[in-house]
Amino acid sequence: MSSGVELRELRVFLTLAEELHFGRAAERLEITHSRVSQVIRTLEARVGGRLFERTSRRVRLTPIGEELKRRVSPAYEALDLAWSEVQELVAGISGTLRLGVYTHAAGEPHLMQIITTFEARHPACRVRVTETGLGRDPVDWLRRGELEVLILRPLSDRDVQLGPIIDRQPRVLAVTVDHPLAGRDSVCVEDLADFTTTDVPTISREIMDAFSPPSTASGRPICRVALHSIAEAVVRVATGELVHPTVPSFFERYPDPGVIGVPIRDLPAAETALLWLKSNRSAKITASADAARDVVHPREASQSVGHRASARGRPGRKLQKA
Repeated sequence: MSSGVELRELRVFLTLAEELHFGRAAERLEITHSRVSQVIRTLEARVGGRLFERTSRRVRLTPIGEELKRRVSPAYEALDLAWSEVQELVAGISGTLRLGVYTHAAGEPHLMQIITTFEARHPACRVRVTETGLGRDPVDWLRRGELEVLILRPLSDRDVQLGPIIDRQPRVLAVTVDHPLAGRDSVCVEDLADFTTTDVPTISREIMDAFSPPSTASGRPICRVALHSIAEAVVRVATGELVHPTVPSFFERYPDPGVIGVPIRDLPAAETALLWLKSNRSAKITASADAARDVVHPREASQSVGHRASARGRPGRKLQKA
């Protein structure tokens, strides 16, 4: 470039433009805070104006910074993708695919078959599964580059690509066997306003509110309390403290003889999908989506154009928390 700007400098700028925090940007880039500051000062000197407004409390893009981000981001992503694709053409799909689930139950019943299918097709690439838990927003793991693919409820984040739906389950309410709602054939969201339900503050409000509504259709608020783990929900439901909107597989993963599920008739089925950042379009991610789609929708796969090598099963292996 005639201006002498290097790709690594643009990477620093774009990362800071996403994080709007020097410390987090430095952590993502695995460089020092001072190095981020130095690169930004150099870019500002070349541009001839401030790219960021900095105070002791916040960092934000200036109009010039916004314009530079708008113009540079697509070009940088295209170059980054081209480089990745050339590397993968040489080496094939290899290394490690980092896959995250907030709880292993979220990937059932297809997770192991998806992993087996992917690894059989791409023997030079292994899948490493990380249980992200409920400590922070699962999508944050993607944004920080700690994971490449997530199994999560669908959401409409502009930076996140929605992949194949891998599971769809009806909604049920977990209650104790002697709960006032336990004897019903079904319940509705309106019934939940009379009891205390569950919330996970670290999960996107879009996902959480769809899974455990904050209010009824008539406008009655539903009291929700924070959970720190899925196992905690079982204990607090079993003691009668809470009711928990969930799905049938919850009872397979966390069985308790004192807890049953009552169908919720007016909540749509809960879906689980593969998600990844739109800016990360590597061949590994595409291949993982193909494997998931072929496992969950085998009829569609058999009718698709072109031949894919059939996946030969490997001996099962336990998932390991990263």
